[in-house]
Amino acid sequence: MAAQMFEGRGHAAVYQKYRFAPGKELQQTILAYLQEKRVDPAELVVDVGCGSGQGTRFLAEHFKKVVGTDISEAQIQEARDAPSLPSVSYLVCPAEELPFEDASVDILTSFTAAHWFDIDKFMREANRVVKPGGCVVISTYTMDMSLRYGNCSEKLTKIFREAWDPLLKYSHNRVKHVLEDYKEIFEALPFPDKKRITDIFDKIPMTVAGVVGYLESVSPYQVLMKNDPEAAKSLLQDTEKRMLETMGVSSRETPVEFWVRHVCVMGCK
Repeated sequence: MAAQMFEGRGHAAVYQKYRFAPGKELQQTILAYLQEKRVDPAELVVDVGCGSGQGTRFLAEHFKKVVGTDISEAQIQEARDAPSLPSVSYLVCPAEELPFEDASVDILTSFTAAHWFDIDKFMREANRVVKPGGCVVISTYTMDMSLRYGNCSEKLTKIFREAWDPLLKYSHNRVKHVLEDYKEIFEALPFPDKKRITDIFDKIPMTVAGVVGYLESVSPYQVLMKNDPEAAKSLLQDTEKRMLETMGVSSRETPVEFWVRHVCVMGCK
């Protein structure tokens, strides 16, 4: 059974506001692979588990027809409400039941979502809909993020990771796939021509408010919010206060660098 963690309208709105698009290094890795496999021009690209559309909009800049799918109506509504190119459309459906013909999809992608799917069913479905010679690209960013600002980068990273610590006990067991760098997902991909890259690093421009908002968007925080709203609010307020004091600034809109590591699984049918 797939896990559904991002259903509510409020969570979807936070997700749209604070989740970031694939970074430049990840984008370049994916585009170079697809070029190498000669799936350009692609007629149809499908982005599964698209959430509020951050990855889908990146794909629309490079391909003429992109469809984002997600099981959450609230997430799809956020995606539809965001400005995007006319080449993009969105559908509500499970990752394991895609409404596409056999061998009709040139490129199937999933950004920071595949660990929520029923992996075996999703892989069977991917194998069904992808054309011979088509590609699957599945990526996630990992949890070992770091922050950089002036000479206090180590202290900021420590504050951020200390904010994660109380959330870990609320993590869904599916997060193990992320902690294991998508090893099981790579092994489940039913194409012999495949590879997994675990060391793609991206610098995401953020603000203090954006970092705190990202914490608010993650599923363990949303679980904490339901269980203990006061503790959840205090966690964000304390994290923001500590960050500002460490940086010696007063504005939550102060820019910081948010460094993430991506894992990317890619295969060609």
